[in-house]
Amino acid sequence: MAASSRSARDAKRRVQQMEAKRELRKEQDKRRKRDNVLAIGAGTAAVVVALVLQLTVFSSNPSEDEYAAAQAGLATPGATPPASPSNAGNIPKPETAAGQTFTGELKLNGGTLGVELDGTRAPQAAAVFKSLADQNFYAGLNCHRLTTAETFGVLQCGSKAGDGSSDPSYTWGPLENTPADNSYPAGTIAVARSGGNAYGNGTQFFIVYKDTVIPADAAGGYSVVGKVTSGLDVVANIAAAGLKPGDNATDGAPAEPVTIDSFSLK
Repeated sequence: MAASSRSARDAKRRVQQMEAKRELRKEQDKRRKRDNVLAIGAGTAAVVVALVLQLTVFSSNPSEDEYAAAQAGLATPGATPPASPSNAGNIPKPETAAGQTFTGELKLNGGTLGVELDGTRAPQAAAVFKSLADQNFYAGLNCHRLTTAETFGVLQCGSKAGDGSSDPSYTWGPLENTPADNSYPAGTIAVARSGGNAYGNGTQFFIVYKDTVIPADAAGGYSVVGKVTSGLDVVANIAAAGLKPGDNATDGAPAEPVTIDSFSLK
């Protein structure tokens, strides 16, 4: 009788141990699955943040608030026009450029680029850059940013402060003539803006020196205002000199400082 009881207890204990092992395996499987989801989510968030920051730098360096918004997966505020633009009087009307083609020269470090702006496809942008050129706004400003990635080759210019920051007193929109396929062929001249903001255009522009793909953000793409008609090798040679030591491997300040000697349109 005692032996039988011990046998029954041993059998019960083995069953309990087996059940405990099964529960442990289940919990371990759940934990592995949960950890994998968190890892994937963290990786996706990092990619999103990197993409947002890549795009926001096309107008100004992202603020702490913009960076935090990117990390939280929030849309950058201001994607719609302000109810009463405080700088409306500073921005030329698109009618002043509509239907027109402006041609001229952009001189960088003594080299000359022939340029053409399209007032039919991008009347607001053409009006802005014609106005700024006529005011001699760009003379003496620099081109602060160069990218040299395989499918991302641009030279960005026109920051009044010279450091990539935008001028809050001179912003405008909407977006115009943005590529549906996110492709910007070599020679494209497009308008830089703050990320996620269709009314975040300003005085900055970028010259595409090799075929480039720039993913659209929440606001869309970047307004193509014109093209380089000659002298694109001037920019290609600047790019060939590389980036300033200490900057990102493919994105930073040009190794040789680039100054806009003049920008004229007629």
